[in-house]
Amino acid sequence: MCVRFSELDGANIGVWGAGLEIGSFAAQLARRLPGARIAVAAFDAPPAGDVLAALRAPDARVVVGGDVLAALAACDVVVRSPGVSSHRPELRALRQSGVPVTTATALWLSERGGRGVIGVTGTKGKSTTAALAYHLARAAGCDVELAGNIGVPALDLLDREPQLVVLELSSYQIADLGAGPQVALVTNLHREHIDWHGSEEAYRADKLRILGLPGVRAVVLNGRDEALLAAGREHPAAIFYGVQSGWDVEREGIALNGRAIVVSGELPLRGEHNALNLCAALAALEAAGVAPPPLPAALGGFRPLPHRLEVVAERDGVLWVNDSISTTPESALAALASFADREVLLIEGGQDRGQDYTALGRELAARGASVIGLPSTGPRLLAAARSAGVGGARALEAPDLAAAVELARTLVGAGGVVLLSPAGRATTTTATSRSAASASARWSRRVRRTPIPSRGWASTLALRGPAPQRSVMGTAGFSARLRRGWASFPAPAAPAGLSFLRIRRGVRTRTAVRSDIRPLQTVPCSQRRGWV
Repeated sequence: MCVRFSELDGANIGVWGAGLEIGSFAAQLARRLPGARIAVAAFDAPPAGDVLAALRAPDARVVVGGDVLAALAACDVVVRSPGVSSHRPELRALRQSGVPVTTATALWLSERGGRGVIGVTGTKGKSTTAALAYHLARAAGCDVELAGNIGVPALDLLDREPQLVVLELSSYQIADLGAGPQVALVTNLHREHIDWHGSEEAYRADKLRILGLPGVRAVVLNGRDEALLAAGREHPAAIFYGVQSGWDVEREGIALNGRAIVVSGELPLRGEHNALNLCAALAALEAAGVAPPPLPAALGGFRPLPHRLEVVAERDGVLWVNDSISTTPESALAALASFADREVLLIEGGQDRGQDYTALGRELAARGASVIGLPSTGPRLLAAARSAGVGGARALEAPDLAAAVELARTLVGAGGVVLLSPAGRATTTTATSRSAASASARWSRRVRRTPIPSRGWASTLALRGPAPQRSVMGTAGFSARLRRGWASFPAPAAPAGLSFLRIRRGVRTRTAVRSDIRPLQTVPCSQRRGWV
C-alpha cells in the first residue's frame, strides 16, 4: 500500500522502534502536520531515555513486547524503523487487518513520486556507489542531495526540492516500499541479513522488488552478477555495467564501450570492486539524464568512506588497513584482491550467520596468505582455510581484536598488509564497525609509538595464564616498551613451552607457563626505550 506523507494529517499514528529515520519522521510530523499525532510508540524492550520527548509526542502510549500488536492495531497507520523486520508476524497481522505499514523513506518516495531519484541498493558497495554518484553529479553542476542510509534522512528533503537525489536503500527499506525511484541501481546480490528476512530467497526477493515498483523507469544492474544478469533480462529498461558494451573495468582502468576513459592510476579508490562501483555510478547518472562530468578531473577530491579499505597506519613497511564494514565472505574476497601484489594477513571474525567460507579459504591458500580468526566465525573460517591448504602456522586464533593485532605484528614483514576484513557482522568481540574502526585507530597509534625490534620476532602466540591486557611479541631478549601489562614470547631457554614476560616499573619478570605461574628470573631494565 502506497502512503504519502501529506496523507497522514489527522491520523493517529503508531511507530515501532527508534533511530534516525523515526526521529526525522517525528520532527517533520510536528512541523508540517499539526492534525496528526503519534499515539503509540512500540518497542521490543523498554526504551532508554525520554523517548516521548524525542518523538515530540508527550501523550503517546509506550508499549513493549506482547502489548505491541493490540496497541498498533488501533492506529490508522504504522511507521516502522528499518531495523524492525517487515516479516514479523505482528506486522503481517496488521497488514492483513488493513492497517498500512510503512517507513519514513517510503513516505517520502511516495510524496515525491520517485522523480529525479536514483535509488542505490545491493549487498555490498551501495554506500560507495551512492557517494560516487553524488560527487560526480555535483561536479556536473547538478542540484543534488545525498540521502537515505548515507547522507540525510529522506524526509528531511521535504524542506527543499533538489533536482536530483541519490538515495541509498537497504533491503530493510525496500521490503515494503509502495513507490520506487526513477532509476533503480543494484550493485550485487550475496547471502546476507537472513535473520531479518527469514531466508536467502526472501532477502533476494526483497532486494529485487525495487525493479518492479511504480515510478521506476530505468534499472541499472551489475552485468557480472549472475542473479542480476538474469533479473535484467526480464526488464525492458535494464542497463548493464561491468560489460564491454557499457561502463566496464578493464586492465588499464575504466572504459566506456571499450574506449578507455580513466586509467587505473587516476582512480580514487583501491580495488577492482571499487572501479566497478564507479562504473555503476556513471551508468546511473546517464540513466537519470545527467551527462557525466569531465573525467578523470571530476574524481578529484573524492575520499574513501570510513571503514572501507581505510589505511589507518603504515609502520616499518607494513600497511594496516581497516575494512571493518565487510560482513560477507564476498566482500573479504574483494578486499584481498585489492592487494594482489602484497603479502596479506587477514583478520576475520564476527557473528556466525551460516555463511560459506569455502571460497575465501581457497583464496587464502592460493595467495599464500595468513589468517587470524576471531569469535565466533573464526573457527569455521580457519577450518575452511586449513582444509584448502593454509598451514597451521598461518591460520591462528585470537580471543579479541587487540590480541589479533599484537599477533599480526609478529607474522607480517615489510611490504605486507594487515587487513581487518571481518567477513561477518560485528559481535561484542568485534564490536560495531565504528568501534572496530576506533580500535584500529588505537592499534595504529600504538604501532606508531611503540619501539618494535626489527629482528627476532616470534610467529606463535599462546594466551595461557593471566589474560594479557597490553601485549607485544618478541623472542627472548627482545620486546617492545609498555607502561604495564603482559608481553608474550617463546623463550629458547624454556624448551618445555612458551613463557610469559611481565613488564612493570622497569623490571621484567620471566614466568613459566605453569598453573602456579612461578617467577623464574628478574632482570632490571637497562634502557628506558626497550628491553635488550
